[in-house]
Amino acid sequence: MKNLRTKLLHFLQKELVLCIAGMAAILTMLIVPPSIQYLTYIDFRVLGLLFCLMAVVAGFNKTGIFVLLSEKILMRVANVRSIALVLVLLCFFSSMWITNDVALITFVPFGILILTMTGHPKHILKLVVLQTIAANLGSMLTPVGNPQNLYLYSEYNISILEFLKITIPYTLFSLLLLCIVVLLIPKEHISFTLSDTAKKDKHKPYTLAMYSGLFLVCLACVVRLIDYRVTLLIIVLCILFFDRTLFRKVDYSLLLTFVFFFIFVGNIGNIALIRDFLASLLTGRELIVSILASQVISNVPAAVLLSAFTTDYKSMILGTDLGGLGTLVASLASLISYKFYSRTEGANTAKYLRVFTIYNVGFLSLLLLFYYIMKLLS
Repeated sequence: MKNLRTKLLHFLQKELVLCIAGMAAILTMLIVPPSIQYLTYIDFRVLGLLFCLMAVVAGFNKTGIFVLLSEKILMRVANVRSIALVLVLLCFFSSMWITNDVALITFVPFGILILTMTGHPKHILKLVVLQTIAANLGSMLTPVGNPQNLYLYSEYNISILEFLKITIPYTLFSLLLLCIVVLLIPKEHISFTLSDTAKKDKHKPYTLAMYSGLFLVCLACVVRLIDYRVTLLIIVLCILFFDRTLFRKVDYSLLLTFVFFFIFVGNIGNIALIRDFLASLLTGRELIVSILASQVISNVPAAVLLSAFTTDYKSMILGTDLGGLGTLVASLASLISYKFYSRTEGANTAKYLRVFTIYNVGFLSLLLLFYYIMKLLS
């Protein structure tokens, strides 16, 4: 009994958002009984695309290409500031294509390893915080950068050019802020070799080309050149034939979380009192409400919930992207970095949370100021 309780507690801690989404869906089912209409709630295109992207990126990651490329770049740097800049920019730019969580899974452990090897562990905390911010901000540029972008891009049926028109100014300003902050890190000299840490690609030479081709298929689906069902079929067949282990790399809890929130939001839309309240709450306050909601329930659920009650897609995209800054749960990707840091020798989690919050609130405040300046100028 005690062992079962421990397992349940561990599951709740690991999948808190999934459990909340499940409970929310079940509670609304008591008011709106399950029916065939539930199928109309679910955006199968978003679920299919998410599955395909997660599987293909997992394949890329398995080849070790990301770490290999970053190692070659790092061999050219000579001080702690340069290392930090490279690792932060790797998170920033890679998250645009491989998602913020995969960027952090790939480069945070690598950053911790590098600073430990070079005898500069005192900089690990700040580096991990900046890498996390970089991944969350870099990922806002593209629809495939994070789950809420992909959902909103599909939900509002906007063009890729319109999406980029919204996100490019904030991405560029974020890049400027990150570079300024990294330049405040001292230029402490280092000397090291990375030859022992390189991950060798154990796959056949065509593997990388295959995953590149599959990723292009996913992007073609994102911009609506290929139907999502065709894309899903291609990806599934390739994985079945070449590497079935990738099926285990897909985050099924995220997919199930989306299903629960689709049901929850669909049911809320059929409850007039709640629907009218949310619609009135959002009107004229879409950006602020989505940012505040993200701080509590994280930006992915906030996007799914609030988008059903407003047509202001620009504010929803910016609000949930910027809303990934702030608390540790504002973006679920931030929890990945926290877990990696907490496992390092001499980790000070209380200090990490303090520094993380200060930096996140600072970045969020500056980006909000930039938003209002842009609004005045437009």
